[in-house]
Amino acid sequence: MSTIDWTVLIFTLVAVVVYGVFIGRGQKSNESYLKADNKMPWYIVLIGIMATQASAITFLSAPGQAYTDGMRFVQYYFGLPLAMIVICITFIPIFQRLNVYTAYEYLENRFDKKTRVLTSLLFLFSRGLSTGISIYAPSIILSSVLNWNIYLTNVLTGGILLIYTYVGGAKAIAHTQKLQFLIILGTMAFAGYLLIENMPNGIGFNDALYLAGKSGKLNVITTEFNWKDKYNIWSGLIGGFFLALSYLGQIKVRLGGILLRKTIPMLKWVCC
Repeated sequence: MSTIDWTVLIFTLVAVVVYGVFIGRGQKSNESYLKADNKMPWYIVLIGIMATQASAITFLSAPGQAYTDGMRFVQYYFGLPLAMIVICITFIPIFQRLNVYTAYEYLENRFDKKTRVLTSLLFLFSRGLSTGISIYAPSIILSSVLNWNIYLTNVLTGGILLIYTYVGGAKAIAHTQKLQFLIILGTMAFAGYLLIENMPNGIGFNDALYLAGKSGKLNVITTEFNWKDKYNIWSGLIGGFFLALSYLGQIKVRLGGILLRKTIPMLKWVCC
């Protein structure tokens, strides 16, 4: 990598950690660490949820999926708004009314401690596998680009997250996710600009869209019902709904401590 590449990489990593530690300073109690004293702005929580859903897997795999099979996979997200409506109507009001730290605390109050322990273990196991893959994917890229050992890049990628998460709690997590999401949007916009600017001579953006359409890469909606076709509007609405309900429900568990008091009415308005 060039000097400017190293500069951007190191500066970004250091800036995220320092910002997370700084913004999460002054933790005095569980209320501060887990709920950010119920003072988190609604838009920070909203951006945090959006950033949590979009992992490195999304940005590494989606372009390749679109290149090989077109845009049909977008239908997978059609069930997401429906899942958000269900979550806003059911989960969030419960968190608001009971003012619990996590969903597991609610399960213990509703059932017993065994139920809380079992669901906690299941969640930690499933999210541990998922998070491991999310960390492993960018670690492969770093290992290839920097020619470093894959175990080292795994420790580096995961260790950076642990620093500000452990020190700053919910407040640090939400604000660093906001920063990372803005970085992601900015780099995606810049990459799109570079792609358009570096197209072959004589081919413009409209020409590229025309070729993509003729090649079947812009086939967003498939209405035909086919059990063997994993990407169609029916699998997106039905399967995508339950998948998003499970995934976003878990996000609410992780951010449930912040989705209280002032933030919930605004979040419900935005989501629903």
